[in-house]
Amino acid sequence: MGVAIGSYSRIVLKVGSSLLVGDDGRINESWLRSLAADVRFLRESGAQVIVVSSGAIAVGCRQLNLVKQRARLEELQAAAAMGQVELASAYRAVMDEENIATAQILLTPGDTEDRRRFLNARSTLTRLLDFGIVPVVNENDTVATEEIRYGDNDRLAARVAQLVMADGLILLSDVDGLYDADPRLHPDAVHIAEVDTIDEEILSIAGESRSDVGTGGMATKVRAARIALHAGCDTIIGDGNREQPVHALSAGARCTIFKASTSPAAARKQWLAGYLNVRGEMHIDDGAAHALSNGNSLLPVGLVNVIGEFDRGDVVSVVGQSGDELGRGLTEYSDDEARRLRGCQSADIESVLGYRGRSVVIHRDELVLFQ
Repeated sequence: MGVAIGSYSRIVLKVGSSLLVGDDGRINESWLRSLAADVRFLRESGAQVIVVSSGAIAVGCRQLNLVKQRARLEELQAAAAMGQVELASAYRAVMDEENIATAQILLTPGDTEDRRRFLNARSTLTRLLDFGIVPVVNENDTVATEEIRYGDNDRLAARVAQLVMADGLILLSDVDGLYDADPRLHPDAVHIAEVDTIDEEILSIAGESRSDVGTGGMATKVRAARIALHAGCDTIIGDGNREQPVHALSAGARCTIFKASTSPAAARKQWLAGYLNVRGEMHIDDGAAHALSNGNSLLPVGLVNVIGEFDRGDVVSVVGQSGDELGRGLTEYSDDEARRLRGCQSADIESVLGYRGRSVVIHRDELVLFQ
C-alpha cells in the first residue's frame, strides 16, 4: 500500500544533491525530467507543489574546477552563484516540457526566522502557488556565512513547509527511509515504516551522510521531520534513486512516514495561543468580533483603538468592546499604520497610507480566538 499522496493539498518536495548531480558535477537531466513528471503527477492529484533543491554548489564547483571539500567559503559562494544559474535553467527546461511554470526563490535563515521577513517570504510563495507556479527554492549560499546558514536543505525544506503551512513534506534521499541501524553497515537492520513521535531514541539511530556531494544525512532528515511535525506537516523519507520516485511512493515503494498529530492550521494557532511576547492590542467593534467568530479576517473597518508599539509580524491581542481578550494574531501593519487605518474601508488603504497595502489587518490564518 502506497503513501496517500492525494490526501495532501500542499507539498514541499526536497531534492538532494546526490540525486540531482553526478560525481562529475553534471546535472542528471534524465532523472530531473522524471522528477518534473512527478511534479505534474502531484499537481494532477490536487496538490500545490514547492520544490526545494540542492545542487548549486556541486554544479558550480565543476564549472570553477574546485574540490568542494577543500574550497574556502568565498570559493563555495562563487560556486553557488555560478551553479544556481545552470540549476535554474535546467529546472525551467524540464518543467516547460510538462507545461509547468517555475520561479526561483533564494532564502536565508533570516527569511524564515524574522517575523516580518517570514510574512514577506510566505506572501511571495503563496501568491506564486495561487498563480499555479511551482517555486524552486534553494538556500542563498552566495551571501550566507557559516554562522547564518540553514546548514542543509532538509532543514530548509522543513522551514519552507512551516512557512507555507504545507501538510506534506517529501524528502528524497539515497535510502528508502529510517532503519534501526545503518543498513549499509548492518544487513539485518530493520526498516521503520511509521513514526508518530520523534524522541531521543529515534534521533540516536539516525546515521550520518556518506555522500561527498550532499551535506545532509539521515540525522538531518529526522531533525527536519521534527520541525515539520511541530508545524502539523507529515514528513516522508523515500528513495529517490529511481525514475519518478514520488509516483513510486504512491504505488507502494518502501519509505518512512512521520505522522503529524495535528493540522498545519491547528499547529499555527496553538503556537499563537501560547505566545508570551504580545506587543500590543487591537480593540475591535462588535461587528468585527462577529465576523472573526465566523472565520473571517480582521479588516481595518472594525478597528476602534490601537494600543502599544509593534511592527508588522508581531503578535498582538485582539480585544472586544467588553475589554476581554478575544484572541491573538500576527499583525500585517505597524502600530502607527494600524492607528491611521482605524475604521477605514480596505479599498481606501492606499489613499490613507500612500501605498497599496494588504486588505486585512490580521489574516484569519494568523489568528486564534479564545472564545
